[in-house]
Amino acid sequence: MSTFSPWQQRAFDQTVAALDADRLGHGLLICGPAGLGKREVALALADHVLARGDASHATRTRQLIAAGTHPDLQLISFIPNKSGDKLRTEIVIEQVREISNKLALTPQYGVAQVVIVDPADAINRSAANALLKTLEEPQPGRYLWLISSDPARLPQTVRSRCQRLEFKLPPREEALAWLQQQGHSEAAAREALDAARGHPGQADNWLREDGLSLRREVGRELEQLAAGKTGAVELAQKWCADDNAALRLRFAADLALAQASTDALTTPERLHKLAAWFDAANRTRDLLRTTVRADLAVVELLLAWNKVNERPAARGNR
Repeated sequence: MSTFSPWQQRAFDQTVAALDADRLGHGLLICGPAGLGKREVALALADHVLARGDASHATRTRQLIAAGTHPDLQLISFIPNKSGDKLRTEIVIEQVREISNKLALTPQYGVAQVVIVDPADAINRSAANALLKTLEEPQPGRYLWLISSDPARLPQTVRSRCQRLEFKLPPREEALAWLQQQGHSEAAAREALDAARGHPGQADNWLREDGLSLRREVGRELEQLAAGKTGAVELAQKWCADDNAALRLRFAADLALAQASTDALTTPERLHKLAAWFDAANRTRDLLRTTVRADLAVVELLLAWNKVNERPAARGNR
């Protein structure tokens, strides 16, 4: 836990206090933006719960958790599809039934059991209905923790039966200090944090994987597209040719938002076009997770970018 960020440490300490005071119920919804370390905190909390006892028990518990073989800790995530060639994109009812069956058993190694579902917002409707029954029938020493970056996708009936541990973006100065502790210069940290809209986890990832260079490249390509120096089809094929299509669309949406902020006072009619394009870019990014052909969806988006940047036709004298 010495590697926790300040915001992770706060969340951990808050929840440990509730656990030790017996104020934490059966269901816990751990939510907040992706990339803030929710899963790491959940695993540390599982360690705290399952390692209770003498020193030898605690040591053995931590060894089992580290190896992923602790019998009283169950991690639920995406599983292979029926053909086994790729992972499912949702958590299905069979997995939730497995949770219920597990929690009905006596703990094998101590007095508690922990189930962590990540990402919980990927639970489909039938699985959510089955999960609701499990949440409604709590047993002592059984903990069901749901990790979600988009809790609104969970049914209200599930959310209402869970206590909530919410991760929020930290204060800017705290995020900057943390980024510099990760080895980034102050200037780079500031640029990345601005690009990530204050999200230190994303900023750190982009700095490590040269994401800011990709962001600048997207900006140049949108300028070239608006100037007629490249075509929408050609650019869409390039954007979809590797694993960075979703990130490019994220950057494109951010750049449109930045332009909208700049143009708000000078060209209000363009502001509305940019806001609509921002929404369209985010919808297109969501489509990448479906069976829709990505390049066709991106072509349509880029053609719309040209319309955003069309100059009004000059009115001649009559």
